[in-house]
Amino acid sequence: MASVRVPGFTPQTSGFPFANSWPHVPLYEFQFGTLARLSIGDAANGLCGGMSFTVADLHAAGLKPGDAGQPSAATPRYDYIVQRQIDSFDGIAVLLRFYSLMRTTRPEREPAWAEWLARVGVDRHSRSYTMVHEEWPRIRADLDGGRLAMIGLVRIVDNDPFKLNNNHQVLAYGYDLERTALTLRIYDPNWPNDEVTLRLDVADPRALVTTTYSTPDRPAVCFFRAPYSPRDPAPWR
Repeated sequence: MASVRVPGFTPQTSGFPFANSWPHVPLYEFQFGTLARLSIGDAANGLCGGMSFTVADLHAAGLKPGDAGQPSAATPRYDYIVQRQIDSFDGIAVLLRFYSLMRTTRPEREPAWAEWLARVGVDRHSRSYTMVHEEWPRIRADLDGGRLAMIGLVRIVDNDPFKLNNNHQVLAYGYDLERTALTLRIYDPNWPNDEVTLRLDVADPRALVTTTYSTPDRPAVCFFRAPYSPRDPAPWR
């Protein structure tokens, strides 16, 4: 069995001690003189990407989150997590990737015609093929190289873009691979201090592949490696 862990990382010591549960606070507010104020976003919808990015930043800098509670709005640590939430979308690229993988036009099992469409630049690979053939090797390369892997968890099949917030962002810090049975080790901001796992069989990307997530949350129907670049987590220094 292959067993890999990112050195020095555990959810208990490297993750935040508080859960991804935030009050109703706008992510951004713009004041137009004395006429009006425009509020954008709501922290109550979750800051999973910002928390995951910040935890990865802290690890890259050789720092730990410590046991301080959840930061209050308008404090340097809160503002940093919010900014990293925005960064985690990579412009809108990550949101588009979520939407592409959650749409009902994306098949569950790999069809024969998907490869033909791919040759002309149309991605209609199945969610199973995407996980096993495309995304798992990218995640494995990160972990084998001692790097945390940012993961987007697709948790809904729907064409409604307003349901994008049903999806989730987490960090993989290791894996166990026994023949073709894969267990990804996850830091999940919704479950602080927990040993969260995502399990699937990677034997055949053209078969119907299902995942088992160890928390009571909505199960993952697909996942992908999301882009990540570290920043200096100055408010924790």
